[in-house]
Order: sequence, then C-alpha cells, then structure tokens
Amino acid sequence: MYSSSAMQEIDDFGIISLMYHRFEENKYPSTNIKLKDFKEHLRIIIEKNISFINPSNFEQDLKNNKNQRKVLLTIDDGFSSFYENAWPILKEEKIPFILFVSTREVGSSNYMTWDQIRELKRENFVEIGNHSHTHEYLVDESYDVIKSDIEKSISIFKNELGNNSKFFSYPFGEYSLEFKNIIKSLGFNYAFGQHSGVIDETKDLYELPRFPINEKYGEIKRFNSLTRTLPFKYKNVYPEEKYLLQNKNPPKVKIEFYGNIKNLKSLSCYSNEGDKWRQSDIKFENSDTLLININEKFVGERGRINCSLRDPSGFWRWLGVQFVVSDR
Repeated sequence: MYSSSAMQEIDDFGIISLMYHRFEENKYPSTNIKLKDFKEHLRIIIEKNISFINPSNFEQDLKNNKNQRKVLLTIDDGFSSFYENAWPILKEEKIPFILFVSTREVGSSNYMTWDQIRELKRENFVEIGNHSHTHEYLVDESYDVIKSDIEKSISIFKNELGNNSKFFSYPFGEYSLEFKNIIKSLGFNYAFGQHSGVIDETKDLYELPRFPINEKYGEIKRFNSLTRTLPFKYKNVYPEEKYLLQNKNPPKVKIEFYGNIKNLKSLSCYSNEGDKWRQSDIKFENSDTLLININEKFVGERGRINCSLRDPSGFWRWLGVQFVVSDR
C-alpha cells in the first residue's frame, strides 16, 4: 500500500498508456476486453483521480504536470466492436483517446467505415492515428515496401480525413531502426510499440511503450496494479536495434539509468528467453549501468524483457524491452 505523503515525494508520475483492440468480442480473448471490465477500468481511473490526457496536449502533458497522475487511452485497428460498444461510453463522458486505423481495412467486414471514423474525428477529444495501410508484418519487409505502405496510408488519411496524424502505431508493436527512421522521415512526431512501461521525457518518442490490455491482462486486480506503475528513467537501452537477427540472438542487453533512482540495485528483471518466462541473470557494470545476461535464444516472433523496482512510495517502476526475432 502507499501513503499520500510518500506519493508527494514522487517527482514524475509519467503517462500510463493503455492499448485496447476489441470490445465484447469474446471469441477473441487475446485481443478482447469484456465491456463490464472496460467500464470498471474507467471507474478505477476516475476514482484514483488519474487524468485522461487529450492527445492534442500530449507533448505538454509529457513535459509538465509531473505531479499529476495521467493516462492515455489508445485503441488499435478500428474494429466495429469499438464503435458499437466502447465509443458510446467514451463519447458520453468525453473521455479522450487515440484510435489507430489501418487504411486498407476501413469499411471491410468487422471494421469501422470512413463515415464512422469521421464522426469520431469531429470531436475535439479524439485523435485518429495512423496504423499503416496493410497492417502486415512490415518489419520483415524491405525499406521500399515499408515506405510505400506508410506513404499510401498517409495519402488516404489526407484524402478521407483532410490530414495525416502525427501519431503512429507500429503493426504488432514491431519495429526496427530502419522502420523507425522511415516513420521519422515521413513527418510523424510519435510512434507507439507494444512493450510495457510508463512514458516520460526520457523515452524515445518513436519507441513509446504501452500496456496491452485484453481479457487476461485486463483482469481487475492486474489493472489496479497497472495504475500504480511509474516511469523507469534511463539514458539508453542497448542494443539500439530491436530487430534481432539470429547471429545476434541472444542479444547483449545493457541499460544505462539516470543516477537519482532510489534503491536501483534492488530491481529485478524477467525474460521469455528459451520460450519460458524466468528471472534474468543481472549485474551492474557500475552504479547506474545494468547488464542483463540472456542465456538462451529468444524463440518465436518476440523476445521480451521486463524490469521492475518497488519505489519507496509503494508504487512500481516498470520498464519493458521487446525484440522482434527474425528467422534469418
């Protein structure tokens, strides 16, 4: 538990970003949230005096009001179930959010139409973010294929909505240095992945973390714990390239933290190396630099590392790293 006096010592609550997909589509539990649980999530946020931030004020909220607890709602893909089940709730309460849409899917079966998307866009608390054109595994594609796909989505955004968004969400939360640089070059200001963590000013604006929410990870006890997370501020995470070729698997992971984190050496890390979650072998190279020894190769499509540290306030500092595991 945490006390109000301990909370007053927290220098920055950061921004907790949540990612949803489907609403009340119970045959897809890995991407669905039950509506009763979603309503409870909103109730918990309001009860805890956590502010919903408007995407139009994202930069300001990132840099200022650090003593205010904040949350950013994001919804990926633009499924019809969002429009039918969640949108009426958010609209009535004027709760701000970003809806990320892939332009190829708009208007197809089980997806929102452009008219519905335009209806949302008219509200000043809604941002329609770009989620690529095809929503394919773009991270595996060539530079030209990735760039062409995003340019097509931008063109469609401008044609259908009048402008492109400054917000981008990587399909499947997967990116490489090349993909990230393409997004930068095409005029986006922010890009979100699917690695867990809390946003603060030390985070790369093109690798912003989010907590994925579904039936399992949206369970009320866990959701309550997410509201008690804080940013884990760091200077750098190595390797910078998150697209992991087999000759670099397992990676040599190093995190350089800022020097004012209390009890830093009490942190613990877990990874899914060898396709099984386990506590990581860690050591400090110096007082602020952590080495994470990954002993086995990451198996499957994604390699994940999560590090946490209990703050004296009773909150938890949280940092997630995700690698895209190439079969090459």
